[in-house]
Amino acid sequence: MPNSILIIDDEKAILKVMEMNLQREGYSVFTADNGNDGLKILQERDIDVLLLDHQMPDISGLELLKIIKNRYKDLPVIMVTAYGTIEMAVDAMKLGAFHYLTKPINFDEMYIIIKNAVEQKKLLNRVEMLTQEVKKLYGMENIITNNQRMKEILEMLPGVADTEATILIMGETGTGKELIAKAIHYNSKRANGPFVKVNCTALSENILESELFGHEKGAFTGAYKLRKGRFEVADSGSIFLDEMGDIPISMQLKLLRVLQEMEFERVGGSETIKVDVRVIAATNRDLEDAVKKGTFREDLYYRINIIPVRIPPLRDRKDDIPLLAIHFIDKFNKKNKKNIKEPSPELVAMLMEYSWPGNIRELENAIERAVILEKGEILTTRYFTEIGNRMTGDESESKDEKSLLISLEEKYKNEPDILKRIADELKINPSTLYRKRKKYGLI
Repeated sequence: MPNSILIIDDEKAILKVMEMNLQREGYSVFTADNGNDGLKILQERDIDVLLLDHQMPDISGLELLKIIKNRYKDLPVIMVTAYGTIEMAVDAMKLGAFHYLTKPINFDEMYIIIKNAVEQKKLLNRVEMLTQEVKKLYGMENIITNNQRMKEILEMLPGVADTEATILIMGETGTGKELIAKAIHYNSKRANGPFVKVNCTALSENILESELFGHEKGAFTGAYKLRKGRFEVADSGSIFLDEMGDIPISMQLKLLRVLQEMEFERVGGSETIKVDVRVIAATNRDLEDAVKKGTFREDLYYRINIIPVRIPPLRDRKDDIPLLAIHFIDKFNKKNKKNIKEPSPELVAMLMEYSWPGNIRELENAIERAVILEKGEILTTRYFTEIGNRMTGDESESKDEKSLLISLEEKYKNEPDILKRIADELKINPSTLYRKRKKYGLI
């Protein structure tokens, strides 16, 4: 199907000449000799490029350009004028024009500019299509759960996503914190902007500063050219600071300033760079405990903990395991061209009984391996021997640990702060002790 071009120009002779030339080049051409008729055509037709005269009797080209870019922001508009001036070109570009031509028209130049405009329109359409696909992929409805606590979180997220508030997602490794972060971003007003992830654990202090804020050429050995940091790349979008609890204390003050002021300097630079970024942080650590121990700044903790979201571990949402298992079987069926219909009842029972220390990620990996190896149409326990072995070990460990907790509770039963004494003796933090007591049915 040929690309469509609309020409709006009050000089009918010019309209005719341009129409004939563009049709000869294979374009589908529509024409209007005034602004109102041009707007009607835009409402009725899918136009790829607009050629717009600067001088018209009913409305000026620049005024019409404002209206058109407000309604059709991705439509490339090429301004045409017999009164070409630098000022007009600058004004048109500021209002969103793709390019400009002066009369008399140089048709070779026009063909090149139109070709480039068509390519830009195709690219923008492709980006928009991919953005919609990503939004669909990370929609709240795609987060699989049958668990009441998770349902409450998902009910809260749309309202949270629509704000600019900093969000702290807490949960063990493998619980799906990044999936929640992406759902927040792609359901927010920033969905068309970038989503930039930084794994704070994987980077040393010096590298982390350069990753976050960028560096100037020559800032340090190996800095051969200027490099933008992740905050700069994330401008107009969201930055996901994964495992933020691992950021060195010396870096935390610099990060606090950025979160408060949304400005920074690249490493080795003096220019202050301002950005517009939404921050989503995640951690598998107990940051309140880290604040008490002095390994995490209290002011930074309160700055990122505006909206806390705590994701429960898989062992506390076992009603999700059958749903997730079926989802992962479907996923890896498609990936590996298999036709496994369902998990066996024995496998479901095994999956439900196991404690899943690696959470959803461990479940996904286990099912992927089993789907690849399974020859039949029912996924059985045959390829889950590692989990069976771990479960046997877990049972004996659980019995020993439960007995230890019971004996310590008896030992400190007359102490005013019994739980603190037990936590101190076990060298664990109170939140970990709480989870263990809940796991073994002691509360």
